[in-house]
Amino acid sequence: MDETQILEEKHKLATRWFHWINFPILTLMIASGMLIYWAYDPYRIGIGSITLFHFFPDWFYDLTKIDHKLSLGMAIHFTMAWIFTINGIAYVLYTAVSGEWRELVPEKKSFREAALVAMHDMGLKVALPPQGRYNAAQRITYSLIVFMGGLSLLTGLAIYKPAQLNWLVAALGGYEWARWEHFWLTMSYVGFFGIHIAQVIRAGWANFRSMVCGYDVVAAGGTKESEHGA
Repeated sequence: MDETQILEEKHKLATRWFHWINFPILTLMIASGMLIYWAYDPYRIGIGSITLFHFFPDWFYDLTKIDHKLSLGMAIHFTMAWIFTINGIAYVLYTAVSGEWRELVPEKKSFREAALVAMHDMGLKVALPPQGRYNAAQRITYSLIVFMGGLSLLTGLAIYKPAQLNWLVAALGGYEWARWEHFWLTMSYVGFFGIHIAQVIRAGWANFRSMVCGYDVVAAGGTKESEHGA
């Protein structure tokens, strides 16, 4: 950094802590969830009796060696679930108390601007709308992830204690529906991870660095090293 550049805070310490704590926790929950799912894996994509893809093929189990580890998966999953819940509740409370929710919750114009951001990311010649700490697409995505986290907690509790929480199971459509919802929420996290990591790589080192140390390098004229982050 030379004399024409200054440091500008981009991410608060609390935000970075919640982010980096949640990443390994959610990764472990997905991995342990796979160990549990192996015991009964009915889900597939297909039409009628025709199966296009089964979650998951035998070669996947042979490759990952996750079969016959049900008890291990349950132990890890339920332990991580409590940490995931505490971290999630703390994050929501922090954003509410600190006022950071104003920069995260989508606005009326967010959906229109998110389409422009998506077209720009696909390489189309579309000008980016004004970028704040979070762009429109990020506002929608990050808010959706928080909502999904809440649903994962509710569906997980329904599966874990179906007799004690029979009212919750009924509200979710029954035990089988709760399990189905929990599974597809997990697959959505996997999809989010893939896109998010690709966007981080695309945005470059400056964007990743700001999520680690909290600051971005800004030129004297106000231009950031990375204007469009992940």
